[in-house]
Amino acid sequence: MVGFETSDDAAVYLLADRAILLTVDFFTPMVDDPYDFGRITAANALSDVYAMGGRPLVALNMLAFPCSMDPGVVAQVLKGGADTCALAGVLVAGGHTIDDREPKFGLAVMGETAPDAVVRNVGAREGDVLVATKRIGVGIMNTALKAGVETEESLRDVIESMAHLNKAAAEAMVEVGVNAATDITGFGLLGHLREMVLGSGCAAEVHVDDVPVWPRALDHARDGIKPGRTLDVITALDPFVDWGETERAWKDALCDPQTSGGLLMAVDSARAGDLLTALAARNEEASVIGVVRSGEAGRIVVR
Repeated sequence: MVGFETSDDAAVYLLADRAILLTVDFFTPMVDDPYDFGRITAANALSDVYAMGGRPLVALNMLAFPCSMDPGVVAQVLKGGADTCALAGVLVAGGHTIDDREPKFGLAVMGETAPDAVVRNVGAREGDVLVATKRIGVGIMNTALKAGVETEESLRDVIESMAHLNKAAAEAMVEVGVNAATDITGFGLLGHLREMVLGSGCAAEVHVDDVPVWPRALDHARDGIKPGRTLDVITALDPFVDWGETERAWKDALCDPQTSGGLLMAVDSARAGDLLTALAARNEEASVIGVVRSGEAGRIVVR
């Protein structure tokens, strides 16, 4: 049903009367604590299924680490992933390990939904409201941690956000009904928004003042603390974005590679209030960050 044509979040395969969702994701450590690393990585992998309106069912671990590593550390990574999967009601059925100099962890995930309930990253319509959950700037904050200007204690809220499942947000999305959705991950907010509007044949307008960002993230960006891939994302998007007078730090934040970010949804304006209400009822942070508009497919205006 869905392959890689529109850079969607998961592959979808029709099996009898069910749509099977398949995805895979893995990371090098973004935090020092192995348990948190496992939690965050699992939440990120499961997010692709949630972004498509599905229910994750089964996961397989993918683990790479040097054989010299303390087995207790490896166990904590796996425990973090297993505990997050348990919260999601997902069975960890096995996996595979390899000897590698740099630790890596991830999950291959299978989920399901009804064929007519699959939410694609295309289908946005002119006049739709853009709603985002979770704050952006996670990549900047993680880089600040590696640079020693933040600590895991000072980033506790950021870490908990990354480890937070998009399950409840997806339930609200499915309950209300949206025209398109995706999760905000490695290509930043604008990168994933461009995929959405390009595949939908329309353009978008983003209102910077309404975009939620982590405290201190813009200050760190102004100090040059940001992921190395940020410039790559900005360079790739520059031909398709009208930046106007946007400050460089905001460019960095809007193109910041996110780890386990929130959902980005395009919803009919008549149902936008219902979506925000449904999200709030589940204690999910959400913001209206812009609108889908007519124009060159894939074009984004930042105001």
